[in-house]
Amino acid sequence: MSGALHGRVVLVTGAGRGVGRGIVDALAAEGASVVASVHHEADAAPLVAAVGGRTVAPVCDVTSRADVDAAVACALDTFGGLDAVVHNAVSNRSNEITDLEAATPALVAEHMSVSVRALLHLAQAAHPALADRRGTMVVLTSPAGIQGTHDRALYGMVKGAQRGFLKSLAREWGPEGIRVNGVAPLAMTPALERAFAGDPGMETRLSRVVPLGRFGDPARDIGPAVAYLCGDGARYVTGQTLLVSGGRFTAL
Repeated sequence: MSGALHGRVVLVTGAGRGVGRGIVDALAAEGASVVASVHHEADAAPLVAAVGGRTVAPVCDVTSRADVDAAVACALDTFGGLDAVVHNAVSNRSNEITDLEAATPALVAEHMSVSVRALLHLAQAAHPALADRRGTMVVLTSPAGIQGTHDRALYGMVKGAQRGFLKSLAREWGPEGIRVNGVAPLAMTPALERAFAGDPGMETRLSRVVPLGRFGDPARDIGPAVAYLCGDGARYVTGQTLLVSGGRFTAL
């Protein structure tokens, strides 16, 4: 790796597993000090042991403003500042197929609290530190928030809201030198692996509609895209959503 993020401090939400863990690996490989917030305490020690370097893993429920404030404080207290925040956390029910009639108020609230309200709290909590260092924010969104989805309307709703929010923040924070961008990935995650195990032909069927013929690896494909947006190579990029999907969504 190039060490392009040496000396930078990055906070990642939802870092314990899947795409979040891949992002942590990629950031650490580029030399960043990483505050890898995890939802499950059991994920913390193994993550720190595996990633090594300047990595800490506080437990953080992103639906709690107090926990989000504490995660930001952890970055400031441990590493002396904050250069970037990456909001990756998502509801555990995000992959459930749910038609509109089944969208109960409780389910709507869960989607909103993790994807939208937590993003708002993270932006508010991190803003002073990001302004101090002319930092950056990266939001893990989804093609579902761009083109919609026929069987997960709530997921599409909150992911679309994220894109509108990041574009607005890019305009509001631009004069302070803060960049705000999104990444919409297509990645092999534990949830997708479980789906493939239940339907052995699914991986082959889905791979056929991806021009590069495979699903992204969280650490080698998705993480480096996030690292790019956190670094100086993207210093003139803001308000954009980068689709890292192997060409699956070329029409977006």
